[in-house]
Amino acid sequence: MEIKLTKPVVFFDLETTGTSITHDRIVELSYIKVYPDGREESETIRVNPGCPIPAEATAVHHITDADVADAPRFAELAPRVAQIFAGADIAGYNSNRFDVPLLMEECLRVGVNLDFSACRFIDVQTIFHKMEQRTLSAAYLFYCGKTLDEAHSANADTRATYEVLKAQLDRYPSLQNNVEFLSKFSTQNRNVDLAGRIVYNDRNVEVFNFGKYKGMAVSEVFARDPSYYSWMMQGDFPLDTKNIVTRIRMRMMNTSPHK
Repeated sequence: MEIKLTKPVVFFDLETTGTSITHDRIVELSYIKVYPDGREESETIRVNPGCPIPAEATAVHHITDADVADAPRFAELAPRVAQIFAGADIAGYNSNRFDVPLLMEECLRVGVNLDFSACRFIDVQTIFHKMEQRTLSAAYLFYCGKTLDEAHSANADTRATYEVLKAQLDRYPSLQNNVEFLSKFSTQNRNVDLAGRIVYNDRNVEVFNFGKYKGMAVSEVFARDPSYYSWMMQGDFPLDTKNIVTRIRMRMMNTSPHK
């Protein structure tokens, strides 16, 4: 089943130097941009991460230092990447928890701010896990009857993710064929930051989603324990998360009765 679109959706996948959103770097980005009229644009972009690719990462995606030695750095690519994603919704496999926040981190690191405020995010892995509980390779076999021969190649993974979502729409009548529904269905939390460290509770209040203050309002914690903000700003958190908590803190200061 083809996906009903009201604006473009970008399916994308990253291959990286590792699994840390804050420390690791992109070595390959592959995307398929699907337009409402069915037209597609696709590209695979190699990136020089500016650091050695660990052997354990190469063992997964088979990209070596030599493969990206002459590739551009992300700082050179970031404006074009921002243009690719501009005005589009976003889809991927485990993308809400990894690819989207890591892409944002790379962009913020080089001074390019991706505006995802109007984006709807579809995570095909979440749909799959809610329905069947499998990996991408198993999802591809289950839904499409095909073997994912080049798993962990960004291009192969991106194409497989796109095909799996269309097959999911065919298989499950309960899945509505529109991006708004699919985005909500594939979202596990109402994230404030892309990494999900801060989420909205049922009263639309920003609360911590980790650590000793999990479930408590960010503003309440900062009022009670001001050093927690400093700890976060000095800690191993994505820049997007730090920007969010800074905005909350500034909002508190601007509304303080002692101001």
